[in-house]
Amino acid sequence: MKITAFVTLAAAVLAFADASPIARRPHPTAAGHSVSLTRNPHFKHNTRAQIAKLNKRYPGVNILAGSSGNVPLTDVSPDLEYYGTVSVGTPAQNVKLDFDTGSSDIWFPSSTCTTAACKKHVRFNSASSSTYQKDGRKWSISYGDGSTASGILGSDIVSVGGIQVRQTIGLATAESSQFGSSTEDGLFGLGFNTIESVSGVKTFLDNAIAAGVLAQPVVSVFLPSERRFNGQGGEYLFGGINSSKYTGDLTYVPVTKEGYWQIAIDDAGYSGQSLGQSSEGIVDTGTTLIIVSDDAAQAIHNSIQGATNDPTNGWLVPCSVGQDTDNYVSFSMGGGDFKVALADLAFEDLGDGSGNCVSGVQGGQNDLWILGDVFIKNNYCVFSQTSSPSIGIAPLA
Repeated sequence: MKITAFVTLAAAVLAFADASPIARRPHPTAAGHSVSLTRNPHFKHNTRAQIAKLNKRYPGVNILAGSSGNVPLTDVSPDLEYYGTVSVGTPAQNVKLDFDTGSSDIWFPSSTCTTAACKKHVRFNSASSSTYQKDGRKWSISYGDGSTASGILGSDIVSVGGIQVRQTIGLATAESSQFGSSTEDGLFGLGFNTIESVSGVKTFLDNAIAAGVLAQPVVSVFLPSERRFNGQGGEYLFGGINSSKYTGDLTYVPVTKEGYWQIAIDDAGYSGQSLGQSSEGIVDTGTTLIIVSDDAAQAIHNSIQGATNDPTNGWLVPCSVGQDTDNYVSFSMGGGDFKVALADLAFEDLGDGSGNCVSGVQGGQNDLWILGDVFIKNNYCVFSQTSSPSIGIAPLA
């Protein structure tokens, strides 16, 4: 995809600032001829047309009104998480980050971090980046699984699929042991700035939208399952929507509270039958499974022959369910019903010879359901950060 360049030619800046066509009328003077200018009342502003004109006039300068950036993803088997490569600093240092709509911080290890977990990952060397700027504020974050990271804030040029902005980043000088087993180096938060760990920090989306480098204020997500796509071809598309990845039309579900991408889930169903369960919920790319209330989990698994609730492993389903692509669990939102194939509920074999698999739907979230990757790998999701944020959802193609 395209990389946005900043305009350094003064003439180009002036032309872009006011490129309205004008009518020219000669006005003689003693010294010669001056030209008085009057504005054309029929002019309609067209930013893209003006930029195209500038690009033609100044071929050495690549000026974009806003573009899109595609980040290819790696699927960590068996669909545990998906990460992509992000470039930071000048010259660029590449880090593998887990894109997470359930948090907002962007962070990765600093070269000064000496914990065992940090040593297993790429560590960013701020001293090697000519564009790095110190911040000095302390930073820390914790997650629902008990993992933690802490360090200091700084800022640098962050490039995602060619979309570049100056971004505040968290540089971890300490990480808990849980991160030692992670394939990725850190996280790329895509939530709203209200849940940034340090108040006042703007998110990557905030900064990219403000800079006008995105063609649309969206991040679109395609997470490919091993079952359907062999885990290949996943992408985060910043600033655009890939219509080849879904069928039908996108249904836009309004965000009810900014922080997480929170929406109203009007009902849960099983193969077309309402289960009479509803809740507020979030669509969270950083959570592997679907987590609902205990009552909703019970209702869903009551519909699946052989499902059991194990005190150690949670809800289990027969691994044979992994072949069932006819039945489905559904979630009603924004006037649409969005399906999750029953085959994706057979998430992972216990490996004890019982023939049981950990279910892709679990209970425990009695106040705020989480539609994690098991949902998203069945439905294309467009996270739209307009003045009235929403999530566009449609079945995968």
